[in-house]
Amino acid sequence: MTTPRPALGAIRIWGSELSPFTLKLRALCDAAAVPYTMLPDEGTRLQNYRAIASIELAKRRRTALRYPALSDLDEYPLVPLVLAEGRVLYDSSALARWLDARQPALTGPFVPEDPALAFAAQLIDEAFDEFGLYLVHHARWVTSAATNDAGARLAREMRRVLPPGAGAAFGRHFAARQVRRLPYLFSVAAERESNGLAPALTPPTRAGFPPTHRLLTHAWEAYVDGVEAVLREQPFLLGERFTLADASVYGQLGMNLKDPSAAERMRSRAPATFTWLMSIRDRRHIGREGPLRVSTLLRGLFDAIARTFLPLMAQNELAYTAARRAGETVFNEAAFDRRRALYDGRLLGQPFRAVVKTFQVRVWRELSTAWAELEAADRIPLLRILPPDGPFS
Repeated sequence: MTTPRPALGAIRIWGSELSPFTLKLRALCDAAAVPYTMLPDEGTRLQNYRAIASIELAKRRRTALRYPALSDLDEYPLVPLVLAEGRVLYDSSALARWLDARQPALTGPFVPEDPALAFAAQLIDEAFDEFGLYLVHHARWVTSAATNDAGARLAREMRRVLPPGAGAAFGRHFAARQVRRLPYLFSVAAERESNGLAPALTPPTRAGFPPTHRLLTHAWEAYVDGVEAVLREQPFLLGERFTLADASVYGQLGMNLKDPSAAERMRSRAPATFTWLMSIRDRRHIGREGPLRVSTLLRGLFDAIARTFLPLMAQNELAYTAARRAGETVFNEAAFDRRRALYDGRLLGQPFRAVVKTFQVRVWRELSTAWAELEAADRIPLLRILPPDGPFS
């Protein structure tokens, strides 16, 4: 008989409420009854400096782990990272699986045991993490450009890391940096488009890049409408309890709850979703039990995913293969800043230009493998809601 492992003690999460992945991880830990301390917000100056040293050492030695194993295609994030049991762990989706293995929620695993449900959870999770991030980053720094206070909020969280008196300047620098990064995260303004703010907060154009604001607006509406259609009829996306799919959607869309213009836009368009986000924020998802199912209610959401996330991942994979054959070795944001590893594509009938992202190659390959390993019988409920002409059909 295998001796059960002792319950996890309190873990430390290095993250920020501004990060959708931190919000996602906190919701997972809450549901699994894992106590945690938020750093740097809840740490002393000494605790924060020690955490930074541990994280940076693990990154440098490549011992920071994406459970269960590190991939050469991975890129270390800024946040969130978990310090637990003498290790540094990262990637919110992998951490959900780590929690399932290490201290599963009493209501059931975040990644369901049923193969069809597991694939549905994985697909929703990755779609919101990879493409949904573009939508909510755009919502914060374009839709809510004139009303969000994200820089000031981050400065407050970093108060026991920053030098005394540096908070205001840090907040302004962070806001300008995030606006400057918009094109890397798929949001490119049209020429002469302005929000009436200072240049540092005006959404940028980028030479040679088609504008994408309209594309992102249409995609955001499709994703939110898809989620709303499900949550009007049932408590969670896959049925009666909280799973990885819910955690990812909460993390991304919940990021905008404190961005006034974006939050109001969501409350008006998707009231059930807005209420649901606040309930998870307030930890009312904990302990909810009940069956799961791949419902036809998911059809609208899966259609939105199939028209955006799936073709984007496929195009990124093809561009990665071509770039490697041509001898390219630099990818992700480092390549974008140097105008390397760029490719042109189309989504929703509109052109875009992007940089190859290696971590999205890993995501696409893992999803493709998961689909290929499904038995024919397990695909049946998924085929009822997936578009018939997509890669998973």
